[in-house]
Amino acid sequence: MMGSDYSAIGRMLLLLQLLPGILAWGKEGHYAICKIAEGLLNEEAAGAVKVLLPEYADGELAAVCSWADEIRFHYHWSGPLHYIDTPDFRCNYKYCRDCHDSSGRKDRCVTGAVYNYSEQLITYQDTVSKLKYNLTEALLFLSHFIGDVHQPLHVGFTGDEGGNTILVHWYRRKSNLHHVWDTMIIESALKTFYNSDLSVMIQAIQANISDGWSSDISSWENCASGYAACPNPYASESISLACKFAYRNATSGSILEDDYFLSRWPVVEKRLAQGGIRLAATLNRIFTYQPAVSDV
Repeated sequence: MMGSDYSAIGRMLLLLQLLPGILAWGKEGHYAICKIAEGLLNEEAAGAVKVLLPEYADGELAAVCSWADEIRFHYHWSGPLHYIDTPDFRCNYKYCRDCHDSSGRKDRCVTGAVYNYSEQLITYQDTVSKLKYNLTEALLFLSHFIGDVHQPLHVGFTGDEGGNTILVHWYRRKSNLHHVWDTMIIESALKTFYNSDLSVMIQAIQANISDGWSSDISSWENCASGYAACPNPYASESISLACKFAYRNATSGSILEDDYFLSRWPVVEKRLAQGGIRLAATLNRIFTYQPAVSDV
């Protein structure tokens, strides 16, 4: 896709954003993850990202971190790449068992997508190989999917489609459990704690990374020696958190209010931090040297 095509898509998406409800899901969370990651990129990775970003992003990865959601109406094949369905109530994830789409096609899930687009981006320094791939799209997909795999209900149960069929009330608003975790917990946190200012929320998370979570960062960044992408542990964390926090006390018909919100926001906040740290670490590995992609 050439630069003029990306400019056209950028204009189209800007127009679509004027229509309520079309592109809202998950946007704040993805923006936060990519903004956190931007601040943690090394010089080589930051330079490569700026080269690969579409012109309409104005050099800001966070500005296009929701692109993979926004383009789904055009790239219908990409839908299954945003999530993983796991067996009901087992509360565990296995790549070989779970990473397939509804037709059973292997590797078509969010962890498979992270491996795929990481492998494509590794060709950045290889003039011949990189001609096979659209590395701009690979960067945008990878940045988004690393965020998705950190949302617990993107690794939810098959039977309820990751909480999508669990109808609940978020305070007085009708919703479903998946949407609560994609958007509504973050929206409530913005209003309750951050005066509806996303930049203030991001700064607070960054402060926690520098202070409260500083001793955890190296383990969060860790990937098997020599590899670029390691999404399987992130997926295992997510299904565990889905069972412990997302599904707990949230059945169809539940009214989820302060007790649920105040006990779940710290989980969401930490997953946003982990997503940003791990996205940066993955891009740093990809663009600093030429690693392999982790075995699945």
